[in-house]
Amino acid sequence: MLVKTYGAALFGVDAKTITIEVNIAQGINFFLVGLPDAAVKESQQRIKAALMNNDLKYPAGRELTINMAPADLRKEGATFDLPIALGILAGSDQLSSEKLDKYMIIGELSLDGNIKPMKGILPIALRAKNEGFEGIILPKEHAQEAAMVEGLDVIPVETIREAVDFLADELSIAPVQRIAPKLSATSLLSTIDFSDVKGQENCKRAFEIAASGGHNVILIGPPGSGKSMLAKRLPTILPPMSLDEALETTKIHSVVGKLGKNVGLVEERPFRKPHHTISDVALVGGGGYPQPGEISLAHNGVLFLDELPEYKRQVLEVMRQPMEDQMVTISRARFTIDFPANFVLIAAMNPCPCGYYNHPDRDCSCPSGTVERYLNKVSGPLLDRIDLHIEVTPVSYTELREERSGETSEVIRNRVNKAREIQRRRFEMEIKSNLDDGGVRLSNTESQSQIISSNADMSSKQIRKYCQLDSACADILKKAMEKFGFSARAYDRILKVARTIADLDGANEIGTRHIAEAVQYRSLDRKEWGG
Repeated sequence: MLVKTYGAALFGVDAKTITIEVNIAQGINFFLVGLPDAAVKESQQRIKAALMNNDLKYPAGRELTINMAPADLRKEGATFDLPIALGILAGSDQLSSEKLDKYMIIGELSLDGNIKPMKGILPIALRAKNEGFEGIILPKEHAQEAAMVEGLDVIPVETIREAVDFLADELSIAPVQRIAPKLSATSLLSTIDFSDVKGQENCKRAFEIAASGGHNVILIGPPGSGKSMLAKRLPTILPPMSLDEALETTKIHSVVGKLGKNVGLVEERPFRKPHHTISDVALVGGGGYPQPGEISLAHNGVLFLDELPEYKRQVLEVMRQPMEDQMVTISRARFTIDFPANFVLIAAMNPCPCGYYNHPDRDCSCPSGTVERYLNKVSGPLLDRIDLHIEVTPVSYTELREERSGETSEVIRNRVNKAREIQRRRFEMEIKSNLDDGGVRLSNTESQSQIISSNADMSSKQIRKYCQLDSACADILKKAMEKFGFSARAYDRILKVARTIADLDGANEIGTRHIAEAVQYRSLDRKEWGG
């Protein structure tokens, strides 16, 4: 007898439907085909023990042929145990196959028949919805995660017996109700806040600009000046995630198993802080069967690289393309996978190995030429991709003792939200202007607007359109370019930052003070820093 069940395999941060065909005939062999890995091949022993320990019969003395289609897609992991087991029961007339085609089924079996937690539930649930399945049968621990997908019945089960009884209409399991996500605020505000930062008004201003425009930042200052303290507080002033951003972020974290039990959605913007010993594969993603790296886990959030020159140069260089494209492309001989990587980079570094170059009170003890070699560990092309270079100076004793608190993260975030709203309306209008009367996107790809959410994402065409300068602004920028030798990419970065500063002021046009302030945030391009 031939029976079909349906599972799913992860491919990058998405899932593909796997049709599991179970055929039971005369014979004594067991064949599992369809490019399974070792974990899938071992499912026979797990399934046999699970059935026997739950008063179900494994069809001994019969030939079982199990095909997993499409056959050219590699199947990994033990998530196919449950659909294979249910297919075997249906093929041996122990279970009606009537409801099997209505549900996508996933789950790893233990020998006692319990169903274990797994990775990648959200992309699998999204696939089930897109494929038109009525529902999904899955481990109970991941029910809330799958319930984020509207219009899909989520059936949580703890054992194979529960799954069998549900499909046989002997057990009623109510679909899990979706809990509406709370994306209006971040719990970080209850523990850390910008009001904790004493002094550093110039740094707070720069971080407000970075949050408003989605700009990358590098902090240069001596040890103990507050670089890490500032970086950790950036998420508290970023706008709350939209539902689409939260779903996309959750998919990535789900694929790598970073979601906790009974967690439905990642509601806060990620903050990732990898150690400087990290490898390039761990940072950008990859492996034999590619997995997302730290920069993808920071998608829609913040990636903090402390002690930037201590990272291997190769590790830093592989970030250049993802920072530009907001996407990581991992290529293998048989396939290519894209991982999203739209993050705000916060990098921090000392000005020299001893940490006291340009310090107002302490002398630098580094030998001649050491400072330049130290700064050259970070390549020029990488620095060009960082919009704001911020000098962090030590906080004085008077500022530390001051009892008056600075602005709270909530106050700053309100200004950031207003600036982001200006940008959202601006780019939304552009999208509408690039659609014809019938609502169909124009065929000329050069005229199509890239859907973006912040000034940092603007293309060259959009920079020319929204960052126009009058003669006074152009003269300031020309003098800065000639004096400091800024690159063409740095020129674009300055214009983007100036546009954000103007948005914070509510100005339609970029003014001289906007462009002058933007130029100030290119410290590492200046000669005193070895630029």
